[in-house]
Amino acid sequence: MNGNMVGRVFNNRYQITERIGIGGMAEVYRAQDRVLGRLVAVKIMLPQYAADPEFTHRFRQEAASAANLQSPYIVNVYDWGQDEGTYYIVMEYVRGSDLKTAIQQRGAINQRKVAEIGAQVCKALTVAHNQDIIHRDIKPQNIMVQPDGNVKVMDFGIARAKNSVKSQTSQVLGTAHYISPEQAQGKELTAASDIYSLGVVMYEAATGKLPFDGPDAVSVAMKQVQEQPVPPSQIKPDIDPGLEAIIMRAMEKDPHQRFATANDMKNALNDFLAGRPVNVNDDATHVMGGYMPPMSEGTSVMPPVSGDAMHNQPHTAYRSSDTKEPQKNRKPLYIALAIIAAIAVIAALAFALGGNQTGTIPNVTGQTLEQAEATLEQAGYTVGTTTEVFDDTVPSGSVVSTDPAAGTPADAGTTVNLTVSKGKDQVQVPDLSGMTADQAKAALQKVGLTAVQGDSKHSGSVAEGKVCDQDPASGTAVDANSTVTFYLSSGPETTSVPNVTGMSESEATAALQSAGFTVSTSTQSSDSVSKGDVISQSPKSGTKAQAGSKVTIVISSGSDSKSVPDLTGLSQSDAESQADAAGFNFSVTSTEYSSTVAKGYVIRQSPSAGKSAKSGTTIGVVISNGPDTSSSTSSSSSNSSKSTDSSSSSSTSSSKSSESN
Repeated sequence: MNGNMVGRVFNNRYQITERIGIGGMAEVYRAQDRVLGRLVAVKIMLPQYAADPEFTHRFRQEAASAANLQSPYIVNVYDWGQDEGTYYIVMEYVRGSDLKTAIQQRGAINQRKVAEIGAQVCKALTVAHNQDIIHRDIKPQNIMVQPDGNVKVMDFGIARAKNSVKSQTSQVLGTAHYISPEQAQGKELTAASDIYSLGVVMYEAATGKLPFDGPDAVSVAMKQVQEQPVPPSQIKPDIDPGLEAIIMRAMEKDPHQRFATANDMKNALNDFLAGRPVNVNDDATHVMGGYMPPMSEGTSVMPPVSGDAMHNQPHTAYRSSDTKEPQKNRKPLYIALAIIAAIAVIAALAFALGGNQTGTIPNVTGQTLEQAEATLEQAGYTVGTTTEVFDDTVPSGSVVSTDPAAGTPADAGTTVNLTVSKGKDQVQVPDLSGMTADQAKAALQKVGLTAVQGDSKHSGSVAEGKVCDQDPASGTAVDANSTVTFYLSSGPETTSVPNVTGMSESEATAALQSAGFTVSTSTQSSDSVSKGDVISQSPKSGTKAQAGSKVTIVISSGSDSKSVPDLTGLSQSDAESQADAAGFNFSVTSTEYSSTVAKGYVIRQSPSAGKSAKSGTTIGVVISNGPDTSSSTSSSSSNSSKSTDSSSSSSTSSSKSSESN
């Protein structure tokens, strides 16, 4: 069972986070109350006890009774029940350490502190005993000492339940070092048994040693029944007789010889703390370890101071007939002497008890350390050690409590130790980045923080369903039980790309950047889109794109069309040169006969001259083959042609002759 408890959730509410203690009957774990968001302690009963039907019946009864005990000195029981056969009790989580640990670490504890602890435990026992609940397992392990010095008693009702199982009545359950003689003998227990156990606890705290010890539980239990404890003063000679008397009275073997109630024991301890005579006996008053016969009501006549006759005088009524005049005056004298003697005794006791007492410890709770030191020194006291503790109510740097406590009578020069607040207990917020929701909650609960899941956030760097943000940030020091909010990633954020075609470059850039995109541009000529406006965009408008992604826009550089040159009548080579010079391509599309255009010259072109066309457009031309000479119809025609040709030749010759001239 031990290794399987951590991480388990009882009643869909209490999540076990860490084991903090183990005993013979149960284990105690720290847990997180998911409903109220607070740390609690969960006591889980061991299987061998939970399997007994009668045990579980009494367990339910006594757990319910313990939950009704309300006292600042009792650990609160919040809830109890069973989950899949495992019985548990949910209790207040108390910060601090148990008294046993303090004794083991420090040995004997300051006597006044022992008395204060004893008085507080008595208050807890009084509340329980008034409801007919006997603790039955008072021991230092069940007394928690908090940072402010106050104590809380644990396990009320549970011990009663475990001793109520019939199958175990022949066994002595409990811790042998602290059980009463009647408990060791298996007798019926009363509230006096708790008083005995508290006496043993105070004995150990005041001396640093147990009153009875042995190699095993049986031998220790026998000593509880048969042997008298060594007086504490024989172990620590500086033990105050008044405190010793209280401890020894609580540890009487006969229950009837102990304090009648826990409240009576508390009153005796309060007398000790206040410096008053300590009453530990119903029929006599033990004053600081000594004995003084009780005074009768009114004034008590003291025995004669001297003289045998007076000393042996019978206590008979005096008659006027047998009494001389001088004897009449002696009775008032004896009374006066008795009164003076009584006053002297009281004065002597007051001097012995009070010494040079000058007042009481002032209340400096809530003052700063400097203010408290000044207040105490002004009152005539010496400031001793300063101990820092966490405190939820007292501001950091202010006094939580004093030792001796405020209001305690004390002599001038008494050393007063101060407990100063460090503020609320703080923990460091863990880094939740990349965790799932369950992992984040477990990490926060482990350090005593309350987890709250906020709304999801878009993240381009964290996978969907993992923590992408938290508040407060990791590493921040916060109060224990504070709330930490974490946010899960919903994946990258996507936005609809706006339509910017037709806008100017500046307008399109502003619109895209406002929507969360970056902008890239290129240029292209256009006959239909004005120069400087957007021709097209990528991605297209309406497309869902991740925030921060790039949108490319194409900007018009304007139209680049030109007027087509006139190439007709030019030779092929000249036409090609002119087309190239104008930024056009040149191509001969065909040739044909022409009687009007010389061979090798351009007859017509496309596009025609004067039209607009883009640079690089190809101008197609038709080249002349000259006249068609292949269609002669007669020889005469041929002769005629020849004659004509001859004439032409003659003319040509004439022309050449003329040119020569």
